[in-house]
Amino acid sequence: MPAPDGLTKLIRPDSLAVLGASNDPTRIGGRPIAYMKTRGFPGALHPVNPNRQTVQGLTAYPRLADVPGPVDAAIIAVPAASALEAVRDCVAKGVKAAIMFTAGFAEVDEPGAAAQAEIVAVARAGGMRLLGPNCLGLFDAARGYFPIFSASFENGWPLPGRIGIASQSGAYGSHLGALCRDRRVGAPLLVTTGNEADITLGEVIHWMAEDEATDVIAVYAEGIREAGSFLAAIETARRNRKPVVMMKVGRSRLGAAAAKSHTASIAGDDAVTDAVLRDAGVHRVRTTEELVDIAHVATRRIYPVNNTLGVITISGGAGVLISDAADALGLPMPPMPQAAQARLKALIPFSAPANPVDCTAQAFNDMSVVGTFAESMLADGGYASAIGFFTQVGASASVAPPLREQLKKAVAKHPDRLFILSILAPVETVKAWEADGFLVFEDPTRAVVALAAMGRFGEAFARGPRQAPPEVAAPTLPETAPDEAGAKRILSAIGIAVPAEEVCATADGAVAAARRIGFPVALKLVSPDIVHKSEAGGVKLGLADDAAVRAGFDAILRNAAAHDPQARVTGVLVSPMVTGGVECVIGLNRDPVFGPVAMVGLGGVFVEVLRDVALKLCPFGEDEALAMIRGLRGFPLLDGARGRPKADVRALAAALSRLSVFGAAAGPRLQSVDVNPIMVLPEGQGAVALDAVIELAD
Repeated sequence: MPAPDGLTKLIRPDSLAVLGASNDPTRIGGRPIAYMKTRGFPGALHPVNPNRQTVQGLTAYPRLADVPGPVDAAIIAVPAASALEAVRDCVAKGVKAAIMFTAGFAEVDEPGAAAQAEIVAVARAGGMRLLGPNCLGLFDAARGYFPIFSASFENGWPLPGRIGIASQSGAYGSHLGALCRDRRVGAPLLVTTGNEADITLGEVIHWMAEDEATDVIAVYAEGIREAGSFLAAIETARRNRKPVVMMKVGRSRLGAAAAKSHTASIAGDDAVTDAVLRDAGVHRVRTTEELVDIAHVATRRIYPVNNTLGVITISGGAGVLISDAADALGLPMPPMPQAAQARLKALIPFSAPANPVDCTAQAFNDMSVVGTFAESMLADGGYASAIGFFTQVGASASVAPPLREQLKKAVAKHPDRLFILSILAPVETVKAWEADGFLVFEDPTRAVVALAAMGRFGEAFARGPRQAPPEVAAPTLPETAPDEAGAKRILSAIGIAVPAEEVCATADGAVAAARRIGFPVALKLVSPDIVHKSEAGGVKLGLADDAAVRAGFDAILRNAAAHDPQARVTGVLVSPMVTGGVECVIGLNRDPVFGPVAMVGLGGVFVEVLRDVALKLCPFGEDEALAMIRGLRGFPLLDGARGRPKADVRALAAALSRLSVFGAAAGPRLQSVDVNPIMVLPEGQGAVALDAVIELAD
């Protein structure tokens, strides 16, 4: 997907008009002017105010049309009743992009949504992009460009750096910007999107992904609007090796409701969001601290594909703490080579040089020993990432300077490694360490989280082209939701194996079918109105002779009539008993944000209680389906655990992949598919769908 149009004129214009400009530098229409005058915005700045000849020392114009020369972008800071007229004025002037501070639209009520739609229609018809409404604004501190009314700059300005922040929330976006400043992290670019009536969060991410001045993208989102452009933006960032660190809120039902009222967004199912972001290479964070930590470390632009962690410490306890954190995140900590351990042991006999490499406080008697330990950990251990834990020693006036020199020498020899120092020190001392190029964290567990994220980015960036999904001739969907037999016919048409079975209207027909199929058989109610057959007494299993089939047929019809007298009954399905495999479940569901999503899990307690499932956007190939299956916690049951025969996992992957293609091609009428169970037989024998439910929209 091409990059979004018009955003460069929005973010890096050469001229800016302010509609609703105020002479008061503390008012919404006055702050942007005051900020840009203070920070030296190099472009032309035009206040528009019909009641004043000058605004904050600048020539003011009564109307936008009176501004001489072209205007690239405009701030609209007028009351809601005047917003439409302001947009029309911008279009008439040829303005390419507008930032609408004005609120009172879709985030409030239906009339507000209608007014917002009219404003967007006028802007689009005139070829103008619109940021907002209900938008705090943006800044590009590198150019002194501050079309924003946040008061946070009274406490300081953004620092130079290469982090861009894209946020749906204005207040929280400015909070992130201020936090980066206070943490001495360079984040000079922020764009807040407000209601996203026109410009979406995905478009902003896409622009940053192609911006040469931005290396890392930090995102705050309450909902994803236009999933296609959002995923295209994420893929552009991945292709350009730019990490996307994202805080997506609205995990809970309460949080999702709050997000909708705040930005008129659809939160979507959080489990689906989690799976989509992870698959796209986005690192999703739960805390603001984690977001800033990871974005900061990512600016080093070192993303190891095969990440490993080495630790040098003067505290055995800290080494255990770090090891626990790394294990929980799946970050490997392989031991040092035996020869290297022996050399270090010879230097300090009571050290523990395996990994963590505990050089003990004894090393401070000869500071060169610390350098030797650090150098050996990096050179001999070959770790892609490293943590040096030196606690308050890093602030000691007598120890810190020589320690810094030794560590500088060791780290300088390995510029391709990530090295985080964990110390407790006053701000000025930390600044001295940072000036020497060290990343400094007080809490070593936070360092582990950030380093683990760098490895996941590396894996995402290294990912090659995805395998093409299989070709599947999608059958035409019926007018109404099919019964089980109809659902299985659809599955068979897309290449998923189903049992040889027959629908029978009479007990005699069921007996004849059972003889043809071969005993024992299963009988199941066929009714489009009764989905949960077992609860209605509509399933009989292991029927071994004519009499059992006849009795089972009659019992199923009686039970169905008692359960729902109005239910339509097509007949009874006679099926062979399929045993000797592992019961799994595959399915589809149409997510309101991302569209069709496929699911796979083991049957029984694994899916019902443990929620051990894998999710993925449709469509995808068999290799990706296989990776989903292998990622299940219960996968060993399919892989021959405890002497079981290995299951035909490839057949399950093929069925899942074909189902994903069907889900993508079938269109919005297909709401869900539930294949539960699908029996995965021993290796080489296939996988058979034993039950199926297809739900269609009216």
